[in-house]
Amino acid sequence: MTAALFAGLLAGYGIAVPVGAVGTYLVALTARTSLRIGACAALGVATADGLYALIAQIGGSALAHAIHPVLTPLRWTSAAVLLALAIRGAVLALRSHRTSAPVDESSPPTPARAYFTLWAVTMMNPLTVIYFAALVIGAQGESAPDHLDEAVFVAAAFVASASWQLFLALSGALLGRVLTGARGRLATALGSSALIAFLALRLLT
Repeated sequence: MTAALFAGLLAGYGIAVPVGAVGTYLVALTARTSLRIGACAALGVATADGLYALIAQIGGSALAHAIHPVLTPLRWTSAAVLLALAIRGAVLALRSHRTSAPVDESSPPTPARAYFTLWAVTMMNPLTVIYFAALVIGAQGESAPDHLDEAVFVAAAFVASASWQLFLALSGALLGRVLTGARGRLATALGSSALIAFLALRLLT
């Protein structure tokens, strides 16, 4: 069980720590809204990672092969959603700067909406299940884990992902407090939108 715990933690951090478009959006979202909304969004990402870890344990290599034909459509959809979020963030930032209103105060997402938005975007990345499936298959080559080991692996992967995503949300909240000026918030919003768009476009290459 200890081996499964460490394997799950390493797997969870391995998939979560590289900050891509979703992580960047999470930080930017928290910076312009609140830690509560950012934390809910972070748990949405972690839930998707945990579900993919569970799916990999149940389906293994068979599921990884089954989703291979839809990899490209899912990647395009994910990129389109992230680009839409980036454009929306930039438009709201420019609009609020002109009216001297706080960014996104006109229509901030609810915690539930933030959770499901980040969950859905993360679930559109099928490479996550392939990543977990590869780890599971490798472990099963050494010894067949029992159901308790499988449960511990999935739980540890979720906890690792959740802790990192919550760290990103906290970083966003601290960033939002530091950049209290209108120009600072505008620069941060536009910069994060540009980075999100760039990372989303990289999904297509």
